[in-house]
Amino acid sequence: MARPALAAHMFALVVLRYAGRYLVVHEAKHGQTWYLPAGRVEPGEDLARAAIRETIEEGGVIPRLLGILRIEHECHAARGVVPSSRLRVVFVAEPVGSLVPKLAPDRHSLEARWVAPAELCALDLRHPEVLWLVDAVERGGPVLPLSAYVGEAAWSESSD
Repeated sequence: MARPALAAHMFALVVLRYAGRYLVVHEAKHGQTWYLPAGRVEPGEDLARAAIRETIEEGGVIPRLLGILRIEHECHAARGVVPSSRLRVVFVAEPVGSLVPKLAPDRHSLEARWVAPAELCALDLRHPEVLWLVDAVERGGPVLPLSAYVGEAAWSESSD
């Protein structure tokens, strides 16, 4: 008997650091809380491109991806529910070009700002994982090199 197809949802998050400060965005959704630049991968994108796009859209700053802080995967296969899977990749990045964050609200976010780790606790965060991820970067936790991330196209190109 064939297994049902697994719906996959992929998300990219970005921990963008500059001079001991981190870019956070005031979300237009999710109760208008503060979070890291993040979002779903759109059709035709890979995770890295989604990370860059979301950071520009939500934060107004262009990121240079430096590595991968975390890869998270979970599978939902509850009885009577369409099986699905969620993959999140958390990238570490630095800004390229202008450091001025987004100031005008739009459908992506209300604003963005650079904050020191100690200032995060004063914000209404969507989830405490923002604190955990920033702390991991501050402590110099392990970061996978970007070369650990390879799209499928690279495999077909290398076999030619």
